Amino acid sequence: MNGDVSAAPDHDCPLCPRLAAFRSANQQAHPDFFNAPVPSFGGTGARLLIVGLAPGLKGANRTGRPFTGDYAGDLLYATLLKFGFARGHYNRRSDDGVRLADCRITNAVRCVPPENKPLTEEIAICRRFLEVELASLERLEAVLALGAIAHGAVLGALGLRKGHYPFAHGALHELPNAPLLADSYHCSRYNTNTGRLTAAMFEAVFTELNNRLG
Repeated sequence: MNGDVSAAPDHDCPLCPRLAAFRSANQQAHPDFFNAPVPSFGGTGARLLIVGLAPGLKGANRTGRPFTGDYAGDLLYATLLKFGFARGHYNRRSDDGVRLADCRITNAVRCVPPENKPLTEEIAICRRFLEVELASLERLEAVLALGAIAHGAVLGALGLRKGHYPFAHGALHELPNAPLLADSYHCSRYNTNTGRLTAAMFEAVFTELNNRLG
């Protein structure tokens, strides 16, 4: 990885042509949306980093804050508030006053992908920003991967093989010379509507993280 890579891509990042074209089309269709790579949210002194998949078209791509503006954010921020990782009142807006506590949120892919499905090469290209993110958080003790793609992106950014640490909801992976990696199904509307992920299941993961972080 080039040593001068920042933890955040440029506002008009051209690295993934398909995503850049989709972003441009959305800038025309939704000029009031954020429509740019969505930056991480939360302080750099956090001990917990939450890694999602990518911004939702009418969620983070609209508001400019991870998991803000769609159903996935409703469950995530409600859980963060319940477990003390956030303060304030979440209201689906980037200016709702929510502040994270000892927690930071980012995505494996920073730009909204068509149909919420980034390509393998786009995940690989964007991994350079996750690498810097992980390396720059000096107090980091645990990473929560929301979904198998985020799980794989974190392992790739740490230079570890996915086959050695298979994704499973509720799994806790002790990694060599790296933070604890916790897994959860993504808190998407699809997963909750189908019962694959319930609020209780999601909260159980945070209970374990609280126990580990003390």
